[in-house]
Amino acid sequence: MVALPIAALWPRYRTAECEGSDAGMRNSRPDDDAPDRARRAGAGSRAGRTARSRTARSRIALVAPCAALLITGALPSEAGATAPAAVSAAPAATASACEPTGSALKSIDPAALQSAVERAAKKLMVPGAVVLLRTPQGTFRATAGTTELGTAEPPTTGDHFRIASNTKTMTSALINLLAQDGRLRLSDPVSDYVPGVPNGEHITIAELLKMRSGLYNYTSAPELAAALDADPEKARTPQEMLDIAFRRPPNFAPGTSYEYSNTNYVLLGLVAEKAGGRPLAQQLRDRLFAPLGLAETSLPGATDVSIPTPYSHGYMYGGTAYALVDRPYPADMQAAARSGRLKPVDYTHQNPSYATAAGGAISAADDMATWIRSLVTGKVLNPATQRQWLHSLQAEDPAAPDGQKYGYGIAHQRFGPHAAMYYHGGELPGFNSFIGHDPDNDVTLVVWTNLTVSPDGRATANALLPTVLNQVYAGLSLPTD
Repeated sequence: MVALPIAALWPRYRTAECEGSDAGMRNSRPDDDAPDRARRAGAGSRAGRTARSRTARSRIALVAPCAALLITGALPSEAGATAPAAVSAAPAATASACEPTGSALKSIDPAALQSAVERAAKKLMVPGAVVLLRTPQGTFRATAGTTELGTAEPPTTGDHFRIASNTKTMTSALINLLAQDGRLRLSDPVSDYVPGVPNGEHITIAELLKMRSGLYNYTSAPELAAALDADPEKARTPQEMLDIAFRRPPNFAPGTSYEYSNTNYVLLGLVAEKAGGRPLAQQLRDRLFAPLGLAETSLPGATDVSIPTPYSHGYMYGGTAYALVDRPYPADMQAAARSGRLKPVDYTHQNPSYATAAGGAISAADDMATWIRSLVTGKVLNPATQRQWLHSLQAEDPAAPDGQKYGYGIAHQRFGPHAAMYYHGGELPGFNSFIGHDPDNDVTLVVWTNLTVSPDGRATANALLPTVLNQVYAGLSLPTD
């Protein structure tokens, strides 16, 4: 479960005027995230260990017109056994939804979308890929390849897959619901709910949500990747993951910087159980999945390594560390993968219990589209809590205030003067995914693939984004190869 969302692999789009929702939130901060910095000046830190220390692939970035994104590679030898790609466009519900809104959106050409996705998937060497796009024109589905190497089973938007760090959007929503209920406050220190956290009396729940705790990211520990490879089906507890993190000193004082850390969301899962009085999976089901009709979404139990049918297998070249700690593929390994001499490993049934609230959920594209649109458009939280959620966004890099922002389990990026998305991404061994919603233009996008990382080291779902966005937004012409 790599640290997602990921950082820019290309220059950001810059404009003198930021239109839409981004402009109103740039300088907004929730009251619950205004801790006393002087009080914490003495908290433990390690200089220089910030978000900038991560490799570029370990985060998701939406793209810019000046971007330089290269998609390379060829089909693996198994590609001949895969099913032909398919595309469908569902008719709009009403006649008024037949044309794009204003000039921001193109008229979607299903055949062009399908062809573009096929080409990009082939270059990335993914066994299978799914794109689900909803605009005011209707619903469009483009798929490529197969759900299992050696078979001809084309993927669909109803197939289950491991959504990895997209789970964080759900954990955050539950925490905000519990705050809405008065069961916790976002200004509470995490030590009120979980004992033994380094600097715990100085780290607020809001700072956990926004990746500003300074706590070491346990998935970066090499011993975790080694243990997962040695015993992939073993159940692991949240406390075991925290023990890995807490053996290392914090990277910076709470609230002083941004660094994506899965440790924050494992802690939030425990906070939710303490405040809500019930297991995390039950709360997610009763408060989020059932009310929104997300029948294909679940958080599996610690010993459950299955995925509900229908599902896609998930693949990755090499060991778990290539996903968890962003270890680059050596040149000879890249060459072997491209030639077909090296086959990807099937990680479908690696136990995701090490991820829990940070990345353990299972879903399907149809559910994920409903989820991210509902979350962004205020169908989950009440109006006051929704405003706080929207205004939680804060620039990851203070030197780039118009760049990527991260808030309460959600990222935001502007990639054109009339286009921006609230989004998240997910990556763990076997799967890579992206979910996003653009409320200004009513665009919802879900992309998933069943190959974590391409042979040249790119997160595959994110690498597909320019291809899809070019089909959606007028005036956008992002490089795709």
